[in-house]
Amino acid sequence: MSNETDLVKLYSGRILELAADIPHTGRLEAPMASVKRRSPLCGSTVTVDLDVEDGRISRFAQDVKACALGQASASVLGGQVIGRTRAEVERARDQLRAMLKEDGPVPDAPFDGLEVLLPARSYKNRHASILLALEATAEAMAQAEKQACA
Repeated sequence: MSNETDLVKLYSGRILELAADIPHTGRLEAPMASVKRRSPLCGSTVTVDLDVEDGRISRFAQDVKACALGQASASVLGGQVIGRTRAEVERARDQLRAMLKEDGPVPDAPFDGLEVLLPARSYKNRHASILLALEATAEAMAQAEKQACA
């Protein structure tokens, strides 16, 4: 199979649909926490703003400047993130990383929509972009929890 055919399969219609319709885009006014993550390899960036109430995300926004794969990952996250705990976000991040890098299973529900990114396993140079949104969200949650305890 040619490399061009592989790329066409990678950028499936579902990935492009997700990339075109990312929930909770933009920025929040006066968030409890804000984290910007950047992939040094490709230059993709994701900035996450969020508030946490009772240990769960109550407000969330993301500014995504990434390839279609990073956008698709952010789209799945955005569709499920409100009401999630830090443990749930960290588990999804770790499971996505394992799915991509260690041929692990698809992340548990509610983040099982990340299954669409299974074809990206072979493209190690795309993994960092795919992980950005979950990494930024986990870091922002930790930041918000520290602020709440201060």
